[in-house]
Amino acid sequence: MNDRQVVAATLVGAALGGIAGFLFFTAQGRSLRRQLEPALEEFVRELSSFRGSVQRAADVAGESWRLLTDIVREPAQPSHRYPGGQTSPF
Repeated sequence: MNDRQVVAATLVGAALGGIAGFLFFTAQGRSLRRQLEPALEEFVRELSSFRGSVQRAADVAGESWRLLTDIVREPAQPSHRYPGGQTSPF
């Protein structure tokens, strides 16, 4: 590490320490933490919900891709989805 990086790391550490000290050791900091906690919990809940939605969309896209490759594949190959020569569930 060069001197510039050491100074930057020291300043960042001092700033984070000051913020932590304010939030945990002052009345105003505790009040601010109490106000922020519900908003942060809601944010985490929304992120979790969004992650679930993205996962479901990825699952649907993967299944669609598998179905498409089954349809497009050479007709001489039997479908693993519909054994016995059936090509469609209808």
